[in-house]
Amino acid sequence: MSQNTFRQNLARVTAEIGQRPLDAALDQWLNAEHGAGSASYQALRADCLRGVAEGWLCEREGGGIRYGRIFKPAEDLHGFSVDVVDMQDIAGPHHSHPLGEIDLILPIEGEALFDGRPAGWLVCPPGSAHRPTVSQGRALVLYLLPEGRIDFTRNTPTKADA
Repeated sequence: MSQNTFRQNLARVTAEIGQRPLDAALDQWLNAEHGAGSASYQALRADCLRGVAEGWLCEREGGGIRYGRIFKPAEDLHGFSVDVVDMQDIAGPHHSHPLGEIDLILPIEGEALFDGRPAGWLVCPPGSAHRPTVSQGRALVLYLLPEGRIDFTRNTPTKADA
């Protein structure tokens, strides 16, 4: 598989998201249409696992978290950037989402939860903030960020700092 195939698979999903507001209704819709039992979820999960194994996803590491931005915001991705992180029983750096964030939660070891949520999608509305946390195992999390916008809070310790 290539990065182009991964991009095409993502573009099919972002096309359906289009200009929808990032809210609870989108969260419910994504989990109903592209949730953990769906073919689209399984395809994106397989793409991410292969990308990590081949070394073109999560190629950086810091504070116990492997991460990387695979695609900058682009028209074919409907204005979203794409990042993937690999986290195991850790809280990441606090940040806010000026335009919102859409997370695809892909547990790969144990019964991993992301911010308390199991496999599937989590939509964070514009202006929201969190300290992304994986508990009960290891997960890949794919982030879709409108216009690639994310604001990290300065000087917040992580579990690795404690």
